[in-house]
This record gives sequence, C-alpha cells and structure tokens, in this order.
Amino acid sequence: MGELDDRVTELEVRLAFIDDTVNDLSSADAEIARRLDLIERALRDLRSDLVNMRAGLGSDPATEPPPPHY
Repeated sequence: MGELDDRVTELEVRLAFIDDTVNDLSSADAEIARRLDLIERALRDLRSDLVNMRAGLGSDPATEPPPPHY
C-alpha cells in the first residue's frame, strides 16, 4: 500500500505543477491579448491620422503622375 500512496502523492505533486503552469500561461495569454488590443487601437489611430493628413494635403498619391525620371 505504501508504493501506491507514493505514486498517488507523486501524481498530485505533478498535477499541482501543471495547474500552476496552466494558470501562468492563462495570465500570459490575457496580457498578450491586452497588449494586442492596444497595438490594434494605436494602428487604427495612426491610419486615421494618415488619412486626415492626406486629405489635408489635398491630393491623393494614387492620382498623381509619376515623377519625371520614369
């Protein structure tokens, strides 16, 4: 019976480590998702600023003729 108790104890210890690892990974995943949201928001803001700047310049680069060296 002692060997069985030792094996169960070893499995419980391993399970505790696995639980800790899963919790750590879950926390890391949540932090990555939060940072990704911030990056996406910043990118959206930058795109909006770029569109506004282009509109303020009054010209669309796609409609401009190519430079003379072409």
